Amino acid sequence: MKLSRGSVLVVASHNPGKVREIEDLLGPYGIAATGAAELNLPEPEETGSTFAENAALKARAAATASGLPALSDDSGLAVTALGGAPGIYSARWAGREKDFSAAMARVRRELKERNTEDYSAKFVCALALAEPNGESETFEGEVHGHLEFPPRGDKGFGYDPIFVPEGFRQTFGEIEPAQKHTMSHRARAFAKFVAATGLGRE
Repeated sequence: MKLSRGSVLVVASHNPGKVREIEDLLGPYGIAATGAAELNLPEPEETGSTFAENAALKARAAATASGLPALSDDSGLAVTALGGAPGIYSARWAGREKDFSAAMARVRRELKERNTEDYSAKFVCALALAEPNGESETFEGEVHGHLEFPPRGDKGFGYDPIFVPEGFRQTFGEIEPAQKHTMSHRARAFAKFVAATGLGRE
């Protein structure tokens, strides 16, 4: 699946933070992106058991509904001491109101209930590119680190304010977006996407 400058992609997400990050990543390659919400596309039910399955499901749904290539992101926080939770349910922990303050409080509460000193965690991202004909390809990336409380920073979104990546003292919520784009789980998945689609060779 190849892309070139001037291509139009639907970002198959209704999360404005994700859409903004993906648009920022696509910008240097001359790709025009529009969010699924702008096109009034429905949000498909995420019935997959992995990040990759859910990403492919969302990308195919958006590509079919819009008639355009679609790029989706399924990502989340996996906490070691919680058996990988919230994992693919990261957004659901925030509830219908998308209240990630509540979701981060739940993570802290569940860690305390386990009486653990292991606060290691990772962010996982699966990006899926789909064509209207149903063809799709998935790219995955991870970034490891640990959790710190209380939450710090307002530059990110989701669980960013409690996640400190390896080698840093700042949370993703405190790190400047431009720097985060060079080393996040999404950036690592995106690098594989760029290589596979030929964008990096233009």
